[in-house]
Amino acid sequence: MEQLPVEVIGNILSRFGGARDVIIASTTCKKWREACRKHLHALSFNSNDFPPYRDITPRQLEILITQTIFQTTGLQGLSVLIDDVAEFPASTVIAWLMYTRETLRRLFYNVRTSPHVNILEICGRQKMEILALAHNSITGVEPNFQRFPCLKSLSPSHVSISALDLNLLLTACPKLESLELISPEIAMSDAQVTVELSSPTLKSIYVEAISLDKFMLEADSIERLHLRDCALELFELIGKGTLKYFKIDDVSVIHLDIGENINDLEVVDVSNFTIIWPKFYQMISGSLRLKKLRLWDVAFDDEDEVVDLETIAICFPQLNHLALSYELRDGVMHYGLEGSSNLENVTVLELGWTVINDLFSHWVEDLLERCPNLRKIIIFGSISESKSHEECQILANFTSSIVRLMRKYMNVEVQFEYE
Repeated sequence: MEQLPVEVIGNILSRFGGARDVIIASTTCKKWREACRKHLHALSFNSNDFPPYRDITPRQLEILITQTIFQTTGLQGLSVLIDDVAEFPASTVIAWLMYTRETLRRLFYNVRTSPHVNILEICGRQKMEILALAHNSITGVEPNFQRFPCLKSLSPSHVSISALDLNLLLTACPKLESLELISPEIAMSDAQVTVELSSPTLKSIYVEAISLDKFMLEADSIERLHLRDCALELFELIGKGTLKYFKIDDVSVIHLDIGENINDLEVVDVSNFTIIWPKFYQMISGSLRLKKLRLWDVAFDDEDEVVDLETIAICFPQLNHLALSYELRDGVMHYGLEGSSNLENVTVLELGWTVINDLFSHWVEDLLERCPNLRKIIIFGSISESKSHEECQILANFTSSIVRLMRKYMNVEVQFEYE
């Protein structure tokens, strides 16, 4: 180790991340202390990773963080996630940020202060590339003054912000590519809660735990869209047909519009969602490049609706990954196997059930016959803790059926995942 340059030691310590390990390592010898002072690039204070934080007073913690930060030069990554530990004076936190802001590229910030600290005002006009804020308040955004010319990733979580300020914040980030919006508290003056966002450079957006009347996104370069645990009356995406990845999970939405020109879609992943299949199919039917289709725990608006696998096989010729969850309602199977067209390119098949019956194994067998080039099948199942004799017998019969079936398909890898 004595032969290692201090720059290399600095890089090694930067990969530790946790401040506790860095502090301990810096006491090893003079060379390591020098590496910490001059060549440390990343530092993390996280209350979950560092239980001793809870064993010292807030004042001692404040001094520890301040001394550690002020002993570094050229810090590029700083993570301070200690919201649940103590409240700090705003002047102290401002000193941390002012000391590091000129070299800082990545900031992960979740700190309670009194009074509030305006992160945008302190860190704006710098070289920040990644900014993640949690349990913070953002008000009075001024794009010309609080500008982030290099920011590529923005992640506000549990942040209080108005719809106008949120859009202005995106305007202040001319190179923004990724936005993660988690459980925001949207301050609105009107009774109707509407969010309208616009970003010509945005490529990926993840939205979680949000309840709005209208959510409208204008993004000409968008490639990834993921909505999770949201309640919306209307969601509209206005773009230029660049969307490649669309995932929606446990979302309630009355009107969903992801654009007409979505020919580049490669992944469609829908779970815990109620759909009108003809309308949904019409929305994605032009996606000839679709490679993965996942319909999991999907409820159908019309109980008589059937997902026609014949149509899927014809309209999505490049499909190589298909995932379907089995559900039988009043004797109706929502995934029809009529027709003769095979899913020629499907190599991975995911099948699952919530309530198993004897028909499931027949359904699996029929799907296997329609996928002549299959390489892997993953079967997901839900098993209750208290099983009746009938349920145990059904599961035993299914296991025997799969064993017999796999003897026929020796080249297919089988994987089971039960919960």
